[in-house]
Amino acid sequence: MNKAVNTYWTDTRLATQRPIARTLTFPTTVRDLPRVNDSAVRTRVTRRGLAIPSWVLFCMIILATFAMCVTVTVRTHAEMNKAELKYEHMSMDVEQLRNTNASIQREVEQLRTNPRAIESAARARLNMVRANEIVVPIE
Repeated sequence: MNKAVNTYWTDTRLATQRPIARTLTFPTTVRDLPRVNDSAVRTRVTRRGLAIPSWVLFCMIILATFAMCVTVTVRTHAEMNKAELKYEHMSMDVEQLRNTNASIQREVEQLRTNPRAIESAARARLNMVRANEIVVPIE
C-alpha cells in the first residue's frame, strides 16, 4: 500500500512563496497591507511566529528564574543582617540596664546597712545637717 499512495505531504506553495516573502517589506499599519490571497498571509504569520528560537526562550526563562532566586537570597541576607544589628543593639541595652540595676541594688544595700552612706545621702539629697552644725550659704 505504501507504493500505491504517497504518504508524505508535499506543499509547493511554501516553496514558491519563499522568494516573494523575503523581498516583501512589512507595512506598518493594516491599511497599508497589500491585498493578497489568504494562504500567503497565513504563511507570513506562521513564519513570524517562529522568529524566536526555542533555546532563546528557554534561556530567558532560566535567566528570569535565576534572577528571582538571587533577589530572594539578597533580600533574605539583608533582613538577616538587619535582625542581627537589632539583636546586638538590644543586647547592649539589656547589658546597660543590668549594670544600672546592679549599681542601684548595691546602693540600696549600702543605705540599708552602712550608717555613713545613710548620712551622706541625707546631706546630699535632702540638705539635712546635724543639730550642732551651722549652715553658711555662699552666693
